[in-house]
Amino acid sequence: MAPKSLPGYVIASLGVSLGGLINGYDTGSIGAVISMPQFEDTMGTLSPTLVGFTVSLIQLAGVVPSVFAGWLADHHGRCSAILLGTVTFCVGALLQGTAFGLPQFLVGRTIAGLGEGVYLSTMAVYISEISPTRSRGVLAGLPQFMSTAGICIGYFTCYGSVYIRESSMAWRLPFIIMVLMSAALIGCCIKLPESPRWSISRGDQPATLDALRRLDFSMVEAERTFLSAGATAEQRVSLTLWQSIAILFRKAYRTRTMLALFVLGMVQLSGIDGVLYYAPLLFSQAGLSSNTASFLASGVSAILMLAISVPAFLLADKWGRRTSAITGGIGLSGIMFLIGSLYAADAVHPSGIARWVVIVSVFLFGLIYCATWGIMGKIYATEIQPTHVRAAANCVAQGLGFFTNWFVAMITPILLDKSAFSAYFLFGGLALFTVAVLGAYMPETRGRSLEDIQQAFHHPALESLTSRLKSWARRAGMAQAATRTPTSSSDHRDDLELRLCPVDQLNATQRSPTANPIGTMARGLRVDTPVA
Repeated sequence: MAPKSLPGYVIASLGVSLGGLINGYDTGSIGAVISMPQFEDTMGTLSPTLVGFTVSLIQLAGVVPSVFAGWLADHHGRCSAILLGTVTFCVGALLQGTAFGLPQFLVGRTIAGLGEGVYLSTMAVYISEISPTRSRGVLAGLPQFMSTAGICIGYFTCYGSVYIRESSMAWRLPFIIMVLMSAALIGCCIKLPESPRWSISRGDQPATLDALRRLDFSMVEAERTFLSAGATAEQRVSLTLWQSIAILFRKAYRTRTMLALFVLGMVQLSGIDGVLYYAPLLFSQAGLSSNTASFLASGVSAILMLAISVPAFLLADKWGRRTSAITGGIGLSGIMFLIGSLYAADAVHPSGIARWVVIVSVFLFGLIYCATWGIMGKIYATEIQPTHVRAAANCVAQGLGFFTNWFVAMITPILLDKSAFSAYFLFGGLALFTVAVLGAYMPETRGRSLEDIQQAFHHPALESLTSRLKSWARRAGMAQAATRTPTSSSDHRDDLELRLCPVDQLNATQRSPTANPIGTMARGLRVDTPVA
């Protein structure tokens, strides 16, 4: 009997996740590249500040386009946005690999950052929207898993290429491979179906039906996952770029927006990019003096992170997002405080046992991050948003994530040069603060559909004390209103959209509140895919 092929939604998720592989590859290779003697022969010796700027520039360049990416994805489609970002990134990688001076190299990193800001921000949205509820955590965790694999590939590529003596090909080869990876993602984007949820929000029934068929959803599964009342009630709205951002901070969406911003920002402020970008420097500072030894240690840490990512990725839908956030944060902060204490006590020496404690602790930090925060952060920030603002909200949050990435990558070499323990204490304190906030304000989303998750944010526990008092007062003073028909959440959403977009008022009010034309077309879906 022939083995059953993978469902279309899994293949599409794997294809898009190549973006995570590319991102991780850059993260794993750039720190090693700039520490190669062959790179210094071409570009000259860089100060710690210039090292931080060169490495982090790709993150700084990604801040603004990641915010714009939400508007782009809402108006032109998720796949189109990913494709545009990938092409831009490919051009930037090509400029870096062919640079004969630092100015061209910096221009290349800037252009690559512009593209990365677009495709990374949209990638998580696309995967979340095409995934069935039962496996959304696993599929949405694919980019992080692929990113970890990319880090591993980047470290070992540099470990091998550094042996190309007396040639700039030692540092150019990693960028040649990066261009080839980008070309593979471009090819995938051209073939991918559009997100059915995006097509539904545009009122494009033929495109929705085509996407559902190509993604291999059965009739029953499509009805349950995509065509519920919550999914079909959302309207297409004509918002400008700034309106699409402003709506995120209105009362109906403010809590979810702020939570997504906090999660993606603070996950990066744990210091993970400092560990990943500058792993060779961290190991060298701990006592591994040679370049090859520090590169090898970085590669070993990447292999361990990849190994722990496999069970973390497969169990993403078994272990709650909240549990992952709290336990992971406690572990990360504890390790940072331990390393910082050893450096503060001047206990780390090339021949002492403390250096091995630091090296092992760096390994453990990467393992805990990949098993918890690395998987949880992007999944949670994406899935808590309603469909019609998901792209915009996720992209704004990703923009903050890019900024905090830049901040960490910029200050880490400077802090390590001036006072090593200060960097570890800073990141440890921020991780502990994150645990406290998420423990108080983070509702669980595991095992719930994207539409059902929205109801969690109407729970009184997420409202301020003032809001609750006002709500109680209204209920006490207007008891007679209980006899009226309650307003549904979809009606409330429509009312909000009408206030925001008067130009769409006629089209919105003409829509029948009971008609479900998308549901009717689900009857044409094939039914050969079993439903778990």
